[in-house]
Amino acid sequence: MDITPYVESLRRDLLAAAEGAGPEARQVAERLGFALDPAARLALMEAISQAAAEITAEMPAGGVDVRLQGRELDFVVHSPSQADLTPPAPPAPPAPPSPPGETDEDGGVARITLRLPESVKTRAEDAAAQAGQSLNTWLVTVVRNATHHGVVNVDIDLSSIPFLGGSDPLRGKGNRRMTGWL
Repeated sequence: MDITPYVESLRRDLLAAAEGAGPEARQVAERLGFALDPAARLALMEAISQAAAEITAEMPAGGVDVRLQGRELDFVVHSPSQADLTPPAPPAPPAPPSPPGETDEDGGVARITLRLPESVKTRAEDAAAQAGQSLNTWLVTVVRNATHHGVVNVDIDLSSIPFLGGSDPLRGKGNRRMTGWL
């Protein structure tokens, strides 16, 4: 957004107000008009930024930012992606109990460094958030579950089985799921 026309309008109005006071007042108004340029730009930017903040506060999701590019203002509108609008997945089932003789207190805490591709890290963070856990807690749970022998995580969609899966016995549609540990 080019705010120069608004600053020029302010300068013209100042000159017009000084016209009736004589040539000396006109010269003072011209000098003041040029001196006011940066202050007027800053005041306009602050007003527009405040308006963008108020618009953002009223939006259900996303936001509006105002950025200065040279002498112009640019607006950046952040709209939520479709993934942000989908409801979160149901929480993960609770972890199975530790086998006899194995507890978390057996030997203290070991610290490791794990290097993941950025895309894998992002997916892991999303999965942790869906489970309502920190990334570290989620990773510990995943490693613990993967290292227990004989433990299987089950997540079965029963909605496709006629007369078992759903509220409609003729079409077998519904949202029944069975999850847990075996």
